[in-house]
Amino acid sequence: MFDVLMLMGTPPGGSPGGGGGFTSIILMFALIFGVLYFFMIRPQQKKEKDRQKMLSGLKKGDKVITNSGIIGVIWGIKDNIMVLKFEEDVKIEFLKSAIAGKME
Repeated sequence: MFDVLMLMGTPPGGSPGGGGGFTSIILMFALIFGVLYFFMIRPQQKKEKDRQKMLSGLKKGDKVITNSGIIGVIWGIKDNIMVLKFEEDVKIEFLKSAIAGKME
């Protein structure tokens, strides 16, 4: 009888062992979520906040680079569209979200 109970994971007294199984699982998931939040989610949110701040601070005459690598000067700004000037007669409209950064 003792061998069958040991194979089933129950100690000889008849009561199940490991008393805090559910609590330890909850704590493990909380720890995993905490690590994911502080090492992945939070830095990404901070980076996006900095990017939005950069985009809202752009003004006419700033030199910018697009996500595709095109460098131009802001010639005009509409709601969510920026008109970039590349040469004397070359102006192209880009979405604000297509601006990768401001050139120094």
